[in-house]
Amino acid sequence: MKKITIIIPAYNEEESLPYLYKRLQKLMDDNKGYEFEILFVNDGSKDKTIELIKEYRKEDQRISYVDFSRNFGKEIAMMAGLDYATGDAVIFMDADLQDPPELIPELIKWWEEGYDDVYARRKSRKGETWLKKFTSKMYYKVLQSLTKVEIQRDTGDFRLLDKRCVNALRKMRETQRCSKSMFSWIGYKKKEVLYDRDPRIAGKTKWNYKRLVDLAIDGITSFTTSPLRISTYLCIPTFLVLFIYFIYVICKMILVTNKIDAYQAIILLILFFSGIQILLFGIIGEYLGRIFNETKNRPLYLVNEYNGIREENE
Repeated sequence: MKKITIIIPAYNEEESLPYLYKRLQKLMDDNKGYEFEILFVNDGSKDKTIELIKEYRKEDQRISYVDFSRNFGKEIAMMAGLDYATGDAVIFMDADLQDPPELIPELIKWWEEGYDDVYARRKSRKGETWLKKFTSKMYYKVLQSLTKVEIQRDTGDFRLLDKRCVNALRKMRETQRCSKSMFSWIGYKKKEVLYDRDPRIAGKTKWNYKRLVDLAIDGITSFTTSPLRISTYLCIPTFLVLFIYFIYVICKMILVTNKIDAYQAIILLILFFSGIQILLFGIIGEYLGRIFNETKNRPLYLVNEYNGIREENE
């Protein structure tokens, strides 16, 4: 019997967990042909999330959990789920039930057909603002324009990955992570499944616009070095414009008797080049910061407890 591990990162999800467990329990009971493992990764929750998960495990040994020592973020929680998963395939889904568990049998069906990465693409996104939908669409356009790897648009983390995809992702241990880009980078045989994304069943979203911007920056800088080429793209037209401007100034001095207000031209040039320098320093700084973090060689996360076993990190 094949085993499916459903990985669920959880951060302050005590309100949605009862609804989630009820629907997952029905899913597992209705699909007797597979062995299921529900692996919760508690990402330093401050509410009763871990207590509820422990209660579920006492009643149902199909429930497993990894309890972080503190909040490390969703991307790291997903990596921990891959590290601790024991299934022949894994499925990522959120704890807020925006990803319907009832779609899982269809993901499994296409996996059995030979696909390694069966990803769910959103036809609609209920409960999300127009601004969030628009910025998400623009982000994927920008990311796709900066890389030669095909990016799946309108997709989240809700997907099934075969064991060999899991093994490939386990080898990628960088600290600044963007799983959506990594799913594209590893390749393998992919299949799209369309679905309508539901609003949150309970609680509030943990993603404000600041965190979404940080995630977008991590996604771009961890996946491509194309922004570093901006300096090359900018310097050529800049020097061309500057050369033409100097020719214009010289010709005006020779042909026109009126004096040129030199201080105005100097101020404009200073502001123009200062703006370009600040932009380029900011881009370079982002990459230097990531180099700095990677050279520390720290573990991605620390585990407080795994299925009731207290872990000691040497």
